[in-house]
Amino acid sequence: MIQTAVYTDKGGRDGNEDSVLILEKEKKVCAVVADGLGGYGGGEKASALVTEEFQKEWDGTLTPECLTKLIREAHEKIQKEQTARCPMKSTVVALAVEPGHVVWAHVGDSRLYHFYNGRLVFQTKDHSSSQIAVELGDISPGEIRFHEDRNKVFRALGQAGSVTVDARDLTLAAGDHAWLLCTDGFWEYVLESEMEKALQESDSPREWLEKMREFLHGRLKERNQTENDNNTAAAVWLR
Repeated sequence: MIQTAVYTDKGGRDGNEDSVLILEKEKKVCAVVADGLGGYGGGEKASALVTEEFQKEWDGTLTPECLTKLIREAHEKIQKEQTARCPMKSTVVALAVEPGHVVWAHVGDSRLYHFYNGRLVFQTKDHSSSQIAVELGDISPGEIRFHEDRNKVFRALGQAGSVTVDARDLTLAAGDHAWLLCTDGFWEYVLESEMEKALQESDSPREWLEKMREFLHGRLKERNQTENDNNTAAAVWLR
């Protein structure tokens, strides 16, 4: 059985430039999270173009090539809507799952986490300057959240020219699988150990998201932050 839940919150910003979508076709589910890059203008429209492309065109196909095609088409649509005053851009992370099989793809620093039997087994690597610093050994993965270049994304939909999409698929072992798709405004405040803890204590995807949001709001309170970024997440369970 596949269960899902989503939420999006503008955080401490005036508007929300994130978009989130869940599609269901027979025994297949597709989840998409997109984060409009606020520094470029038009972020809300850019992220909406991403989810609209999946809404219109995803036909239930579960292949890396299918998700890559949809993401590249969204990239081209964003490019066509850009102007000199509004060079809109967006990140994206997408997942499609059916019993026994999953495929995902991403561009930018919105992340996918995969948990198996309650434990984190995989997470995507950000297309960001701080991720490069990790690969070079300059900082640890946990230090990305506090790195001075954390918000510098070097790959995004709407960039000049074509876009490279990271995509892969996986045959799933029997057991409990859970996936979390989220924007940087979410994972910046929720540690991977807290994602695991919340998962192990939850009976549904909705409860999982709510428990993780408690960690998020607790950390904001600790730091006395009121202008945090939009934060959005989608949870998908296969059990």
